[in-house]
Amino acid sequence: MIDIHSHILPGIDDGAQTEEDSLEMAREAVRHGITSIIATPHHRNGKYDNERSNIMRYVATLNDLLVQEDIPLTVLPGQETRINGDMIKDLENGELLTINESKYIFVEFPSGHVPRYAPQMFFDLQVAGCKPIIVHPERNRELMEHPSKLYEFVKNGVLTQVTAASVVGKFGKNIRDFSHQLIETNLTHFIASDAHNTTTRGFCMDEAFSEIKNEYGSDYYFMLIENSQLMIDNQNVNFIEPSQVKKKRKKFLGLF
Repeated sequence: MIDIHSHILPGIDDGAQTEEDSLEMAREAVRHGITSIIATPHHRNGKYDNERSNIMRYVATLNDLLVQEDIPLTVLPGQETRINGDMIKDLENGELLTINESKYIFVEFPSGHVPRYAPQMFFDLQVAGCKPIIVHPERNRELMEHPSKLYEFVKNGVLTQVTAASVVGKFGKNIRDFSHQLIETNLTHFIASDAHNTTTRGFCMDEAFSEIKNEYGSDYYFMLIENSQLMIDNQNVNFIEPSQVKKKRKKFLGLF
């Protein structure tokens, strides 16, 4: 299993604070069946700035440490960038880091709203050759209140990633229900942990995928599993779009 969103690098954001914290997270990831994990530290969120060059250095150091400790986990580079008006400039100057240096790039919204310039920024990123992925949309208040806005992003080529802990109810019933609605209506394309530690913000990956398989069947389960591999291989991700999904989506969006 591949986990495409984590805060496993030590001491650079609100995730692991020490190398031992990182190692404990790595051991826990392995216990959850994870073989590769993408380190996606916060960037440009008003508190943390983690540019591409520093992330690459930290990832290399942590991989060396994992080999020394005989922990069978590979850490890949990534970045969780808060949406901002300088993203194209920062992409051009090498400050932004795509997921495993692929075409895919994580974009985080503020928790309470969606900036008005978001549609234009997503368009500009796609023109620049990137494939934007909105991380944890299920925890954004404006998207919860107006899911049609998320649908418009997806319709225009943007992907989304839901948090495993949201799927299993760790963030409360409302967020769990919204997460399941996004899965059921094919408005998300990836499940990831967004793990920050092994206690309050853990992995929940095996639990979430088990629930998805039981609720939505093997096709959804395998699609979401495979999409993470396709992402890190810089391949196009899969979609499932049977007619019943379209009907459920229309109902969810209030289109009939």
